[in-house]
Amino acid sequence: MKVLVMDNETKEVFCIAQEECAEVTQAISKIFRFGMDSEHKGVSNKSRLEEEVGDLLCMIDIMVEKCIISDNKVNIARMKKREKLKTWSSIQNL
Repeated sequence: MKVLVMDNETKEVFCIAQEECAEVTQAISKIFRFGMDSEHKGVSNKSRLEEEVGDLLCMIDIMVEKCIISDNKVNIARMKKREKLKTWSSIQNL
């Protein structure tokens, strides 16, 4: 097992990923408050959410590429979450 060295680059990856998580949270909050199609400075809340999710996915890709996290383990966790949601949520057609 490779030991993760917490060097400055890794810290920066974590910091930016954390910021992107917060921006996704903020975009979702704006949708709850103002609606999906509401606009701010000519950009819809839906478009802002799509951009922020894309930014977060980019940071997840970088964490995988730099072997900070395992793509295989992320995919296993993704599938486990989907199974949990089938039991514990009302989301249809999972």
